[in-house]
Amino acid sequence: MSSTSQHGRPASARSSSSPALGNGVADPREHGWRSRVTLLLVGQAFSLLGSNIVQYALWWWIVLQEQSGWAMLLTTLFGVVPQGVVSIFGGSMADRYPRKRLVMLPDLIIAGVTVLLSVSFAMGWASLSVIFVVLFIRSAGGGVQTPAVQSFIPDVVPAGGLLRINAIYGMINSANMLVAPAVAAVLINVMPLWSILLIDVTTAVIGVGFVALIRVPHGGRTSAGMPTRMRDDGVETPEGGAPVSGIRRAFADLRAGLAYTMRHPRLRGVVLGDALANFVAVAPMNLTLLLMTREYEGRDLDLGFVHLVTASDKLAANELSWSVGMLLGGLVMSTIGVRMIRNAMRVGALAIGAVGLTIVGLGIAPGLLSYMVINVLCGVAWGVCAGPMRTVIQTESDEAMIGRVFGVDTTLATFGMPLGMLVFAPLADVIPISWVFVAGGLLALPVSWYVLALSREDADPHSRQTTGGTRR
Repeated sequence: MSSTSQHGRPASARSSSSPALGNGVADPREHGWRSRVTLLLVGQAFSLLGSNIVQYALWWWIVLQEQSGWAMLLTTLFGVVPQGVVSIFGGSMADRYPRKRLVMLPDLIIAGVTVLLSVSFAMGWASLSVIFVVLFIRSAGGGVQTPAVQSFIPDVVPAGGLLRINAIYGMINSANMLVAPAVAAVLINVMPLWSILLIDVTTAVIGVGFVALIRVPHGGRTSAGMPTRMRDDGVETPEGGAPVSGIRRAFADLRAGLAYTMRHPRLRGVVLGDALANFVAVAPMNLTLLLMTREYEGRDLDLGFVHLVTASDKLAANELSWSVGMLLGGLVMSTIGVRMIRNAMRVGALAIGAVGLTIVGLGIAPGLLSYMVINVLCGVAWGVCAGPMRTVIQTESDEAMIGRVFGVDTTLATFGMPLGMLVFAPLADVIPISWVFVAGGLLALPVSWYVLALSREDADPHSRQTTGGTRR
């Protein structure tokens, strides 16, 4: 096994501590990166807050109206599958076009369709089919934005700050998921749904404004849109000639991203581990809304400072407890984790195992209080897992391929969820839903072992021979 540096990447990979690039030139990302990343994180915080408030409001409307596993399945399909399909193109776009624009444009499009949905509710035209159409478009926008944001972070942050920034970004997601359900629970009782939808429009415009202020340093990445040729190790390098455009280019980029990812054991482990975890663990997690409405109907919980009685109270508490755990997990990673972790992928693998065990616990919890405690622990495990896995991709990938690797990761992980829902959601209508959680949690344990095994693998020799990025 080759020697490893911090975060578990090969010593031959780009350095996380040096302010210079591999050729001795000062890394332009070192200058003023904290102000750039502050603008990005604040902008994303606003954007995510509005999106999550609207997402919870729509999901709760569907759950409370339908209370059906099939309705949840269709909601997941329309809300998730488009992102997986578009990510095939989104990862390639993140390598070929200005990532800053790709971060902003989907927010503006999503804001536009949300306005139309708001009008439809106000005029009484809204229905489940209309919501599905809007979920479809919102999900498709995520297929472009998600790999763009993940690829944009290393454009504006030097390698030494990636794990901390990824952990903080995870904390922002967690804080939004903590605040959003509480805000949505209050607003849905005092405001019509059409007016709640306009919150997403407002926060999207604010978020885009912050990102627009970011000045991307020159020289920190491969130029977008440059014609390329394929090297033996799956990396594309610039050369003369006209670029191939359209669908052929998108699928060629997907093949290149797959080939490159599968050649590198750590990248392969993260991407496949992410996809498998979404298949066996995230799908049952999406059924917690049904678990609340079925298993805990009529079972109240009085904690003194709060009394959970109604279905909306329990749905909010379910999301809040998980988000508190996510926030705690991200806080640990952004403080203690960045100083103690030497193998980020191993930490991610162990966290997947912890996720599986806690999901089993959710299924066998004897009461609502114990369920909430286990739900917090489940959130902690997810919070610990997210930052290291994202950091492995950002530090192990060649800069010319990082968007495509994230595109492959987003596509496979995104499809993992609806495929899992195709299995678990119908089962939830024919067997006790608690059994679904036990099965999904146990199936996450082999995934944890698989990622852990690959975390011990030596990096592929090609990663030490790359000359198109910052590897040497």
